[in-house]
Amino acid sequence: MRKKSLVYTLLLHAVLIVVSLTMIVPFVWMILTAFKTAGEAIQLDPYVFFPTRFQFNSFIRVFTTNNFLNLYKNTLLLIAFRILCAVITASMAGFAFARLKFFGSELAFSLVLVQMMIPSQIFIIPQYLMISKLGMTNTTFALVFPGLVTAFGTFLMRQAYKILPKDLEDAAKIDGLNIGKTFVLVLAPLTKSSLVALSVFTAVFAYKELMWPMIVNTSKDSLVLASALAKMKGQYVANYPELMAASLIACVPMIVLYFIFQKQFIEGIATSGGKL
Repeated sequence: MRKKSLVYTLLLHAVLIVVSLTMIVPFVWMILTAFKTAGEAIQLDPYVFFPTRFQFNSFIRVFTTNNFLNLYKNTLLLIAFRILCAVITASMAGFAFARLKFFGSELAFSLVLVQMMIPSQIFIIPQYLMISKLGMTNTTFALVFPGLVTAFGTFLMRQAYKILPKDLEDAAKIDGLNIGKTFVLVLAPLTKSSLVALSVFTAVFAYKELMWPMIVNTSKDSLVLASALAKMKGQYVANYPELMAASLIACVPMIVLYFIFQKQFIEGIATSGGKL
């Protein structure tokens, strides 16, 4: 029995190591390529994994040819407004679906689940027509528009509110609190971990979104990091060291964000049952 347990543990760790390598190796390759010359980046025979000499020219050229301060500003504005909208709307909707009984609640929540299953690309044309009619293209509002409400956030927060004990609401009623005050003062503070997890998810989704920013924001001054990186690659040629250097610089905000909120992120997923 002990031998079987040991074999199982070894196999499990072997699988986990292989899966970890499939995620770590591309990131390491990106870092090393950023310090290679253009010739070393595309050399195959022999393949150059480690640069013969660490070059910083790619980083210098990337900073001089791209206004990264403006790209960071646009991206951080997009993330901040998406998080604000997601936290407010998803928290209220999740509370309503989890704690309030009203006609059609089950049907409405089923529609939310259906919306989660539909590819977001289906909504691009109607969303663009709405933004175009409003004359809001090339604005921050255009970037934020698809994230004003979030089906995933609604589902996540519903799960968070659903596990809270009913006694909390009963105690709030005895103390004379109405539904609004019960939500704001009693229940919402208890979903802090889920709200942080939702914020991190929303930030990641907004940060890596490519298609929508490239459609509604064609002006160079309103580009975000993802669309700027996409424009760096030419149709027939690409300078991979520069592209990897820009990608490495663009990764910094998300890495910092994750390490700051790592604990709350894991707690929120564990307590609400959400997943990517």
